[in-house]
Amino acid sequence: MNTHFELSAPPSHSTTLSASVVPGNQRSRFWPQHFGSIPQWPILEAHVFGWMDRLCADYHGGSWEFYTLNNGGAFMAPDADDDTDKKWRLFNSMNGNGAEMSAEAAGITACLMAYSHHACRTESEAMTDHFYRLREYALHHPDSRAIFALID
Repeated sequence: MNTHFELSAPPSHSTTLSASVVPGNQRSRFWPQHFGSIPQWPILEAHVFGWMDRLCADYHGGSWEFYTLNNGGAFMAPDADDDTDKKWRLFNSMNGNGAEMSAEAAGITACLMAYSHHACRTESEAMTDHFYRLREYALHHPDSRAIFALID
C-alpha cells in the first residue's frame, strides 16, 4: 500500500510526498538502514511501542508495518489487519488531548513522540531530521489535526 499527498510548494512546483510499505523480506534492514547512525537506535522500536501503550488504552500489542517516505523519512504503524476503517482512540494525558484516527496516523503519532524524545535524549541531528521528515508527512495526512493535537 502506498499513500500519496500533494504538498504545497512554490507556484510553479508540485511535490508529492508518499509512504511505501516495506516488504517483508526487507524488514530486518529497516532500523539499521534508516536509523543506524543514531546513538542508541536499537531502543527506538521499543520506545514507539511504549508510546502507543501510553497513548492508546486499547493497544495490547500486535504486528506493525514499516514505512519509508520519499523524503528520506521512515516510520511504523500498527497493521490494520484488513480493517482500514477501524479508528484508534488515543489520549495524551500530558496535554489532555484525545482523538480518533487511522492505524497509520496512530503509528505516526507514536513515532513522532518517540523520535522527539530520542532526539532530545541523544542530541542527535540525524534523529531530529527523522522527526521533521515524518512531521512533514503528518502535516498533509488526512488525520493531521488529530496527530498534532496529541503531539502538541
